Parts: sequence; structure tokens; C-alpha cells
Amino acid sequence: MATAPKEAENAIGLEEIHTERQEPPKGQKTFTVQEAVETIGFGRFHIALFLIMGSTGVAEAMEIMLIAVVSPLIQCEWQLQDWQVALVTTMVFFGYMVFSIVLGFLADRYGRWKILLLSFLWAAYFSLLTSFAPSYIWFVFLRAMVGGGVSGHAQGLIIKTEFLPTKYRGYMLPLSQVFWLAGSLLIIGLASVVNPTIGWRWLIRIASIPSILLILVFKFIPESARYNVSTGNVAAALATLQMIAKMNGAAMPEGVLKEPAKGRRGRFKDLIHPKYLRTTLQIWIIWLGIAFAYYGVILASAELLKRDLVCGSAAPPVQDPGDDSEESRSPCHCRLFGPAAYQTMIISTVGEIALNPLNILGINFLGRRLSLCITMGCTALFFLLLNICTSSAGMTGFLFMLRALVSANFNTIYIYTAEVYPTTMRALGMGTSGSLCRVGAMVAPFISQVLMSASFVGALCLFSSMCVVCAISAFTLPIETKGVALQVCI
Repeated sequence: MATAPKEAENAIGLEEIHTERQEPPKGQKTFTVQEAVETIGFGRFHIALFLIMGSTGVAEAMEIMLIAVVSPLIQCEWQLQDWQVALVTTMVFFGYMVFSIVLGFLADRYGRWKILLLSFLWAAYFSLLTSFAPSYIWFVFLRAMVGGGVSGHAQGLIIKTEFLPTKYRGYMLPLSQVFWLAGSLLIIGLASVVNPTIGWRWLIRIASIPSILLILVFKFIPESARYNVSTGNVAAALATLQMIAKMNGAAMPEGVLKEPAKGRRGRFKDLIHPKYLRTTLQIWIIWLGIAFAYYGVILASAELLKRDLVCGSAAPPVQDPGDDSEESRSPCHCRLFGPAAYQTMIISTVGEIALNPLNILGINFLGRRLSLCITMGCTALFFLLLNICTSSAGMTGFLFMLRALVSANFNTIYIYTAEVYPTTMRALGMGTSGSLCRVGAMVAPFISQVLMSASFVGALCLFSSMCVVCAISAFTLPIETKGVALQVCI
């Protein structure tokens, strides 16, 4: 493998670094992938890319959010304690954490497209198996395997990022949140119908359908041209760019596509290289905190709905007046969701796109760092507001705003992480960040479902404090990536 360029950069630059293997013939025009992407511009290819790769968010949301609507049912069926229910969610994210690093490493070496396809096959297979789980232990193991497969879905975001022109990244990537919202609403809506009738096992089977359908359309999306050229496969990269230009009705740049020297690929120690060390550590802290807050909100919402905690009172659960289903009259003494609970979950989930327009404006005009700092600070405030004595409508409003803010946090850090690392280590950077993200997600169930039962205020203060730490980390990130080109290599 070729060594890195002799002249080391003194600071992290976000302009592409091009090191050719040999000088082109004198007078021969050349262009880079970045220049080709910018010249071709946005068009029909990018719309298809947005719809197909964005739809991976539907499948991911359904698999991840599934636990929130299935937990009360498995708790009843297998007579589980609160910590056992929390362990299910934790193990899902444990599988996500482990596989995220492995799949990120493999994606930088063997391609984003292959790993994305593999992850969907893996997640769909184990999700279907989960519906036949004969016991709690098997259920936990199989859901952990599903979490491992879902971790590879992040490659869809990387493919989108590497094909989008610079000025469109800050607009199109946040819009992908619509697909996550669609998946979340779909699984809640299905649960309200399927759970009381044919049961949670059929809900899991139905939730696997989007993953299976997406596998069939992946062939229409090519491998990343940036990835191909970074591995020396210039012919494949050129063919991809020409196909995109044809679909968009645009012209290719004049000249020959430059081939950078093959550099080191996907090495973990590159993430902690002096050039990237501070950035990497702060990104990891932010990812961990955002996931802790995001899944904390989701699971805390479920606990609030089950326990009917209003004004901090520990009143006994009140049965939904509109719910006289067989499950609500279950002798298992379980706290099951009724129609009103599902309605509240849907309203708060819709909050995930409530701030999308403001989030997009903030990302593009204030920059990634300041935008993230503001939304993280507001998230900390709204966690504390949950402790205010209010009505059920007021509580729903607070949850609505929290879901909007934590969603905006995720939008921004996804974009920043994909932009700050070079092509040779971008998937690994996203993978390791995703792993730290799942550490936060693994802890969240025990705070939302166990600690909250013992100390409501203590749990909320813990969530709020973590958000403050993330806000400070975001504000002090060493580099702003707004409006700059993606790097190719270190």
C-alpha cells in the first residue's frame, strides 16, 4: 500500500487532497469525483437515491421502535420484571454497537453497497426468527442479532452523502428524517391494530416486510464513486458518474478522472491520529449523549403512559376508558397500552419533523456546531420541564417538543460526522460513532424504565446534565464543515 503524502497538513483541511500516482500528459485536463459531482448537479438520480436510501430509515425505525410497543406484551406473556424488559432494549443496542464497528471497517475495505445489502439480509432474517422465539432468552438473543444487522443501515446515509453536491447536503440529509418518522408512525399504527387482535408475533413479521422489499430495489443504486476511486477502481467510478450525468441530463466535466494514490484504508488508529483525535473524542461524546437522550425520551414516554404520571404523582395506572379489549382485562397485572396511549405516542412522534425547517436553516446558516449546541441546550431544558405539574395535554406537548429536539440533534451530528472524515475512513468513523451512540442507548432503558420508577426527578436531571455536556462539546468542536468539500484521504 502506498504511503501518505510526504507533506503533512498542519490542520484538518476539508478540501479534497489529491495525490496522483503519475503526472497526466502535459496539457491534459483532469477532474476529481468532487468536481464531477458538483458539475453534474442535482437531478433525477438524486431523487431516486433519496427515496431508496432514505427508505432504509423506515425499516430501521420499525425494527428499533418495535421494542417500545412490544415490551408490555412480552412482559405480560413471560411475567418479566422491569429490569428484564430494559435488558431487551439494551441487548438490541449491544448488538448494534458491536456490529457497527465491524461493518464500518468492512465497508471501508469492501464497499458501502455490499455491506448495506448484507445488513438488510441479516436484519430481516433474524427479525423473522424473533417472531418464533419460544422464550425470553431466545427473544433477547435474536433481537440483539437484529440490532447488529440494523447497524449496517448507516451505509445508506454514507452513500447519499458521497453522491450529493455540497450545497444540497445540508438540505437533503435532514429531510431523510421523514422516513424515520414514517417508520415510527407505521409501527405504532400497526401495533394499535395488530397487538390487540393477532398478537405481537405477527406485528414483528409484518415489520420485516419493508426490509425485504428494499433488498429488491438496491440494485438500482450503484456503489459510491468516491469509494471506487479511493480504491483505484477509476473505471467503475467513471461509469457511475457517466450514468448519473445521463440520468440528470447533465454534461460531464472535460478531461480524465484523477486517480489518487491508494492510501491506508479503514484503520482505527487513523481516527485517533493527532489531526483527528480531539474531533473524534468530542464526536463520540456527542453521539453517546444524543442517543442517551433520544431513546430516553422514547422509553420515558412509554413509562409515563403506562404509569399515568401527571404532576409527579405515583397514582395507580388508569385503564383507558375507550379500551375494553381482552388484553386490558388481562389477569397478568400488566400495564398494557390502550387507544389513548397509542394516540399520544403518535402525536409525540410527529414532533420529530416539527423543527425540521428550523433545523435545516440552522445547519445551513448558523453552521453545524452552533446549530447542534442550541438544540442540545434546549433538549436539556425540556427534560427538566417534564417535572412541572401539568395536565396530560401539557405533558404531551413537552414530549412533542423533546422528540422534535432530539431528532434535530441526530440530523446534525449525522451530517457533521459524514462530512468531517475523509473517504478512506468515513464508514469507519460513522461505525465507531454509531457504536458509542449505542452505549448511550444501552444505558437509557435502565434510567427510563428502572431509575425513573425510583426517582423521577433524578432520572430527568441525569438526562438534562448529559445534554448540557453535549452542548458544550458541540460548541467547542475544532472545525466547522458547513459548505466545504468532502475529503478523499488523510
